[in-house]
Amino acid sequence: MIDRDISAALQNSINSAYRSSTPLCIRGGNSKMFYGREACGDNLDVGGHRGITHYAPTELVISARAGTPLRVIEQALDEHNQMLAFEPPHYGETATLGGTIACNLSGPRRAWAGAARDFVLGSRIINGKGEILSFGGEVMKNVAGYDVSRLMCGALGTLGVILDVSLKVLPRPEAETTLSLQLSDRAAIARLHDWAQQPLPLSASCHEGSTLYLRLSGTQGAVSAAQNLIGGDELPDGHDFWRRLREQQRTFFSTPQPLWRLSLASDTPPLPVPGNGLYEWGGALRWLASDAAPDVIRGAAEAAGGHATLFRGGDRRGAVFHPLPDGLMRLHEKLKLAFDPNGIFNPGRMYPAM
Repeated sequence: MIDRDISAALQNSINSAYRSSTPLCIRGGNSKMFYGREACGDNLDVGGHRGITHYAPTELVISARAGTPLRVIEQALDEHNQMLAFEPPHYGETATLGGTIACNLSGPRRAWAGAARDFVLGSRIINGKGEILSFGGEVMKNVAGYDVSRLMCGALGTLGVILDVSLKVLPRPEAETTLSLQLSDRAAIARLHDWAQQPLPLSASCHEGSTLYLRLSGTQGAVSAAQNLIGGDELPDGHDFWRRLREQQRTFFSTPQPLWRLSLASDTPPLPVPGNGLYEWGGALRWLASDAAPDVIRGAAEAAGGHATLFRGGDRRGAVFHPLPDGLMRLHEKLKLAFDPNGIFNPGRMYPAM
């Protein structure tokens, strides 16, 4: 099938579901089906809608269909020494561009480079009425009014089926090195907070056990100067370390306990919750493996001004994402009604009321 045939087939399926109010479960590579509440509805396979449609290395822009494997996009960028700066996790060989954007997942570089949504320039989607809509474009200054493309980031397919996405890409850094320092979690948070206020070429951080790992990226001179200032030991295979962290292949993530994702201010002290923790993003992202009750974990995160998401394991039939205040929930419901009036896309995947 060529592009317009696949788009037409998807559009026909959605039109039929809209008329009959039949729920649809959107599936691409299925590498991230563990994320969010349990999906329900008839399968709508979008994995066949794939291929890079436009790549302009000199303009730092790439456009591809949503079913395009992430590895295919990254291979094309590698040939020109470029990268997806938000360093998306794959969680499997079948990871696609659409699934990455729908989940808005970003890797170790996110705190310094930006999130997935920050690199989305434009998109084309099918809404819940079977209409094909286009938003944004392939340049940075192309949005007059509300940036609808970024609404698709993190919506888990509840607002529409993503057909195509245009992304800003960046050159790979000239030099990169990884350092390790022996520090407690409190001391690591304090150091990271101090370093964040200095012009250092930090691009990733991870605190696990009693070790703080730092990645420096930039020109050779800037990396060398920062290394001399920070100290520590150089990790021989830093690239593999960050890849394994990004893909949750380190021993910490092999826990049988529910895995929680906590978003907090970077200088927040360790929370008084039982379990094992791993810190990323300068302390702003904290992974917690814990058997503590969900209310206890969410209560501690909320008391610290943050929120907690059940990322993997646990009961996916209940609340997975942190409950929203009434005003924000009403806003979500209005967006859902505008894009998907009959509620056919991934019903309940984010919140039971949606």
